[in-house]
Amino acid sequence: MQTPIKAPTTDRISWFSRDNLVHALETVQDWIVISLCVGLFSFMVLQIREMFLSLLPPLNFQEVTADILFLLILVELFRLLIIYLQEQRVSIGVAVEVSIVSVLREVIVRGVLETSSTQILSACAFLVVMALLLVVRVWLPPTFEGIDPEKIVSRRRRAAWNEFPNPSDASGHVDGGY
Repeated sequence: MQTPIKAPTTDRISWFSRDNLVHALETVQDWIVISLCVGLFSFMVLQIREMFLSLLPPLNFQEVTADILFLLILVELFRLLIIYLQEQRVSIGVAVEVSIVSVLREVIVRGVLETSSTQILSACAFLVVMALLLVVRVWLPPTFEGIDPEKIVSRRRRAAWNEFPNPSDASGHVDGGY
């Protein structure tokens, strides 16, 4: 005698629903970002210690400046992660600011006179593009201030589906003739 195959329980099916799965993945992603925040904060503390040790004589101005700029980059990256945790998005402005400070740090650390002219020109072109991105970002419409166009379209489709659940009903005709 064969045992009948049991239908999956509704609890198991509801656990595998799309909303629950997305929520679980978002939670895991938040924990990853939180661990990055803790690691970055710990690294910033170590970098501050290193910066204070570099202030002891003999003082190397280029090294101190590089340490300070590197610490500013770390602070901006930390701010980027915090914004991501709060708003679930990457801030374009903060990312561009980190890029600008990173390029300027490299130019300062290497020295303008020791760097080749092609590298300086490419850094200048990159900085111009980043500045334009900052300016264009101001003119872009805000998409994350409570306005989610995809959610609005999804609501419209659900309302239309609830209104006309059967494709033959959408035409206005009743089954059985015209």
